[in-house]
Amino acid sequence: MTQSGHPAEADSPPATPPAPGRLASPRPAPAAQLSSKRRAGLLLTLILGSCTALTPLSMDMYLPALPEVGDDLHTGAATVQLSLTACLLGLSLGQLVVGPMSDQLGRRRPLLAGMACYVLASIACALAPTAGTFIAFRLVQGLSGAAGVVIARAVVRDLFDGLAMARFFSNLLLISGAAPILAPVVGGQLMRFTDWRGIFLVLAVAGALLALVAARWLPETLPAERRDAGGLPTALRAMGRLFADRVFAGYLLAGGLTFAGLFAYVAASPFVVQEIYGASPQTFSLIFMANSVALVGMSQVNGKILVGRVSLNRVMAVGFVLLTLASAALLVMTSGVLGRPGLVPVAAGLFVLMGSMPLVMPNANSQGMMRTPHAAGSAAALLGASQFFVGAVASPLVGVAGEDTAVPMALVQLTAVLLATAAFLGLCRPWRPLPPRPTSWARSPRP
Repeated sequence: MTQSGHPAEADSPPATPPAPGRLASPRPAPAAQLSSKRRAGLLLTLILGSCTALTPLSMDMYLPALPEVGDDLHTGAATVQLSLTACLLGLSLGQLVVGPMSDQLGRRRPLLAGMACYVLASIACALAPTAGTFIAFRLVQGLSGAAGVVIARAVVRDLFDGLAMARFFSNLLLISGAAPILAPVVGGQLMRFTDWRGIFLVLAVAGALLALVAARWLPETLPAERRDAGGLPTALRAMGRLFADRVFAGYLLAGGLTFAGLFAYVAASPFVVQEIYGASPQTFSLIFMANSVALVGMSQVNGKILVGRVSLNRVMAVGFVLLTLASAALLVMTSGVLGRPGLVPVAAGLFVLMGSMPLVMPNANSQGMMRTPHAAGSAAALLGASQFFVGAVASPLVGVAGEDTAVPMALVQLTAVLLATAAFLGLCRPWRPLPPRPTSWARSPRP
């Protein structure tokens, strides 16, 4: 990879040796050069997108089986939802470890080690005999799966800046957003042939395949001279400086709290759709797929149409308005103030909510990462960890009132959106010019 933001042209065809007395052409033919860049860029997008997609696969593929997990392990819905919380908590803590580690060791080694642990943890989940062991193995699965999420962001920061980075994050959301589309559908169909344990064996196979692809085709993007040799104290100082940057902290909170609304939906929707409204696992999968299509489609509108034409802060502001309206409407509908609605109006509200999130999440990540020309691993770790930590807190809250009401889901979503909006307006202050980003960091570069 080059540091100009384009993948290296390692697979360009070798130049034909010049005839005696003639000068060699200084560069490949323009068409061949462009084709090589496109192939390498597509491969990079697919690999990094798959790394980020492993997280929604881990959370969403077994969602149609959540009621069955509770029956098989002889526990209730609230306990089963703790398995999702454990995975989210692991994803949060794992990024805080892997991010600084990747600043010191490079991107490849932590990624491949994390993928190997993910495969083993997925197999352990499939063999879990009790609810307690299942939740514990889900924690380990999240800890190891965090490597893909945080290192994908760090690689993007190694290679891109500015609007190019915002567009690439939207491309990653296209792939990682396809995972929620396919995961519940695949999980629902797998339920016809196997049980929930078989779903986790499928996840183990997916993790193993991704590890092999990354080992073969993902190059190292952080050269040794740019790595941090300072160890844990230096990493902690770098994170402290990131937190001290008001604007970075604002984008971190805005993106993380928006994710809380997303994870409230992920945790509650299987029970809301199947238990409250009596839909089948296959119907739930179709509704989940439609919402994921909204997520993916709007991410492409953001990356292909809005980025570069409209300021990122303005796009985020529109996203917050739509999120507030959708979550408020869901709270009104589920509370029964206007009567008990059917499944269709609630599904429509969730569709708008999910379709509005890509206007906030990738742009918040881009704006935060733009302020970290150095310590990209630590910055990616904090951005990702905040999202999954808030998600881990929000997920169990949706079940506090029992399984016969969707009010907690809507209330958590509206509260998260309002807090995210407050962080965006109060800390990022988008109507003002951005203050200069930090240019010096407490780092110990390699000699």
